[in-house]
Amino acid sequence: MASGKTVLILGGGVGGIIAATRLRQRLAPEHRVVLVEREAYHVFSPSLLWLMLGLRTPKQISRPLQAFAKQGIELITGAIERIDPAARTIQVNGMKVTGDYLIVALGAELAPDLIPGLAQSGHNFYTLAGAQSLCLALPKLSKGRLVVLVAAMPFKCPAAPNEAAMLLEYHCRRRGVRKNVQVDLYTPEPGPMAVAGPEVSAALQRIVEAKGIGYHPGHAVTGVDPGARRLSFANGANAEFDLLAYVPAHRAPKAVSEAGMCAESGWIAVDRGTLETSVPGVYAIGDVTGIMLTSIGKPLPKAGVFAHNEAEVVAHNIVHEITGKGEKRHFSGEGECFVETGDDRAAYGSGNFYAEPAPAIRLREPSTMFHLGKLLSEKSWLYGRL
Repeated sequence: MASGKTVLILGGGVGGIIAATRLRQRLAPEHRVVLVEREAYHVFSPSLLWLMLGLRTPKQISRPLQAFAKQGIELITGAIERIDPAARTIQVNGMKVTGDYLIVALGAELAPDLIPGLAQSGHNFYTLAGAQSLCLALPKLSKGRLVVLVAAMPFKCPAAPNEAAMLLEYHCRRRGVRKNVQVDLYTPEPGPMAVAGPEVSAALQRIVEAKGIGYHPGHAVTGVDPGARRLSFANGANAEFDLLAYVPAHRAPKAVSEAGMCAESGWIAVDRGTLETSVPGVYAIGDVTGIMLTSIGKPLPKAGVFAHNEAEVVAHNIVHEITGKGEKRHFSGEGECFVETGDDRAAYGSGNFYAEPAPAIRLREPSTMFHLGKLLSEKSWLYGRL
């Protein structure tokens, strides 16, 4: 049995937290589990949709990462300045840290700057600050056009823009201004959650449009005029807005790209079963990866559920390699998500994205039960034992 191993985990999102927690639970104390994260608090991203409506406060959806130190996880707070995958070494706060194993779970960097005028024109509800500013802006909108915009693909949590549009429509109804507010969703996608298959995509679009929301697929934004409050698209179309809520473009974190870890896709290439990179002892999980679904020629969606499930696999396999116990596991491609539709209801999608000849996904109709399921998921993550 090996002793004195160090597992270095980069990123304190869903994948990083699960990997660190599982490793600490299953490895003997002589093995170090080190979690590196620049933020002091972990924010539960799915709850940002409720925060933007004023149904949550930042404190209610945040968790101090320092709490994991009590579990025996070593926490380093700081921005990662450099990654040397071959040496399994990073530089953070000017200090070098080396591991026997390296798990890259740094997620996707949000890049509103890639679209001229976007950051100056609207509210990025994928961030705590943006969801808060949107919450403050909503009461001021009593008439006009509310636009939800997906700036570019790929983006994490494929259901979120659709949820945002439906929740904002619901919010307008609750305030009694819906008859004077037009709600539209613009996206470069061919349809909502298209990777889940045409049936699921069509079903979700019907749910969105049944609420009187204008759904506009195939619209890739090229620029935003803050003064005129106008969106310009690659297909020649334009759209005006009075309030803009947007999902920004995503890119790999700077430290990852500078380390030469990105493939042609712009993301880290991994074995889709083990999440191993081309460098021995180095793994990548979650949004920072690019996993192609060869059956349909599209990438696996970026979503917290996949980061969670991938982290379980990687942690198990590292424990197996260190201790020699158990059998090696593989990520199966299974995933699920709740889709908030307003009126305290949610749809539920689940299935296998690795299925052949195409992903086998089912979308269940909105119900109060699924909404309660999402609430339970939130409480379990923030207050339960992982």
